Amino acid sequence: MSSQSTPASRPDEPRGRDPLLVLVDPAAARADGESVRIARDVLRGGADTKVALPESPSELDRILSHRGRRRPVVIGSDQAVQRVLQALHRQRDLGADPVGVVPVGPAGATTACRALGVPAEPVAAARAVLAGAPRKLDLVVDDGGGVVLAELRVVGEHRRGPMSLRSLWAKLAAPEQGTASDPDGTRLRVEADGRLLADVHEKVRLLAASAAGGELVLDIAVGGSSRRLRAGTLSVAGRGFGYTADGCAVGPVRHRTWTVHPGAWGLMLPTG
Repeated sequence: MSSQSTPASRPDEPRGRDPLLVLVDPAAARADGESVRIARDVLRGGADTKVALPESPSELDRILSHRGRRRPVVIGSDQAVQRVLQALHRQRDLGADPVGVVPVGPAGATTACRALGVPAEPVAAARAVLAGAPRKLDLVVDDGGGVVLAELRVVGEHRRGPMSLRSLWAKLAAPEQGTASDPDGTRLRVEADGRLLADVHEKVRLLAASAAGGELVLDIAVGGSSRRLRAGTLSVAGRGFGYTADGCAVGPVRHRTWTVHPGAWGLMLPTG
């Protein structure tokens, strides 16, 4: 954990004068260099700014651990924000400073950040970083080190990418799990806070989760029944299943447990 990081501010405390560490996702710079340039210029006009383009997880870890008093700002996609939060979580520095975000990426790649209230337009998002207020948010963390900003989806329709992720997971998992492409569902063992919701002889048609009020809100459909419930942890096991975290494809894996961390991080959002 960086010993030089400033403590988190009160929710109503202005943060515009903080020095910034602007982390530009190289993929965003290649996909939309003009939006990246505009956001960078706005940030430079309002704060002492250092810009970095980390090309690997190890480089990102190094840059964040040596940021000193600089508040991290991400210019990039939902996945770029995930990587920064993962690194801060590994360093036990996640709650030290609120994170700023300027969403830049292909269509559908910034859905989670926009759902959290980050403006879609680069100038408005950059101004929120400079003159907004931090809001504490829950974070879903899995036992593999991944994070979920908005929505986890294990079974059900996924809405990102040029090909259906249902088809993608069928292709990935077919050698190990013959039912992966079955429209009636996927055979999984599902537990919430240790309570068995589905076993491997049952077909799960829908399994999705998001964080709200310090808990996971789970939607699950097994066979002909469906329900919504709340829990602190979700565990899923199967012969080989894939899932999406904020639309980003992960897997296939055989087991994964997700835990909600209430108020684990701060996000700079517009005050108006």
